[in-house]
Amino acid sequence: MEFKDYYTTLGVAKTASEKEIKQAFRKLARKHHPDVNPGDKAAESKFKEINEAYEVLGDPAKRKKYDELGANWRMYEQAAASGGAGAGPFSGHWSANAGGAPGGFRTMTQDEMEELFGNQNPFSDFFTTFFGGGGFETESPGRAARGRSRQRAGRDVEHELELTLEDAYHGTTRRFSLRHDGQARTVDVRIPVGVGDGSRVRVSGEGEQGVGGAAAGDLYLRVRLAPHSIFERKGRDLYVKVPLPVTTAVLGGEAEVQTLGKPARLRIPPLTQNGQVFRLKGFGMPAVGKADDKGDLYGRVDVQLPAQISPEERAHYEALAKLSGGAANTHSAA
Repeated sequence: MEFKDYYTTLGVAKTASEKEIKQAFRKLARKHHPDVNPGDKAAESKFKEINEAYEVLGDPAKRKKYDELGANWRMYEQAAASGGAGAGPFSGHWSANAGGAPGGFRTMTQDEMEELFGNQNPFSDFFTTFFGGGGFETESPGRAARGRSRQRAGRDVEHELELTLEDAYHGTTRRFSLRHDGQARTVDVRIPVGVGDGSRVRVSGEGEQGVGGAAAGDLYLRVRLAPHSIFERKGRDLYVKVPLPVTTAVLGGEAEVQTLGKPARLRIPPLTQNGQVFRLKGFGMPAVGKADDKGDLYGRVDVQLPAQISPEERAHYEALAKLSGGAANTHSAA
């Protein structure tokens, strides 16, 4: 019998957290699932290994026993062979289905695996010896007589959600019409403030329905922010142009700055150069779910030249040119 290194199977360290193990399992399960790889025997074999590894490492009680077993697994195997399943130094510690964690897992039970791949036991000899077989539940004699119960947790569902920058800034509610297994339902989803491009919003229990009373999957909304005509977003900071007349740039004054809330007033010092950047603290994007915790807004000065001038304005510009030593380059109006 070959020892199974479940940590290597999932590609995680022995110190990995429950969250890291779950993420690794989900990623690999999606990649090697039979629905994604029809007829691929290599993917089928890999999926069985992944399912078995998470059946152990995804259950805190089974993982604890697996870690305790460690290098002594061969000793237990020999003791079990000579004195029965209860013999040996680990007597009483390796009963089947012991200590299942509440809430179930995203692995498939032995029934479900056999349904996919046939009646051959999909679990390895190593797993069967030390953990008694797959599945999350035990059967009473009466229930066994009626046949095995087929349970399967519902799959997660993912949809793309396009939002405007204003939606992300203020938060919004979107209504979705979902159809699973021939049933339609309407769901109102609250989108929190501050979500960014590529963020995922989870709606618990709104994925595909489970089979045999198992839990439904979740709905994930993947956010895509539409480009904005005025603002550019970088993390929690916003960038915007601040149009400025030549006179204000030279003499100083105030300028109105567009924000995603009420417009702000910006003090402009004299001789402000084109392209100069001013920081408005707290006028950027809020942190996710925290409307009062905002980034900053950066305004870049865009000095506006006049498209046309009156005769009086021209006279003033010509007078200015003379003061600046540029009289030789001026011409009277036609």
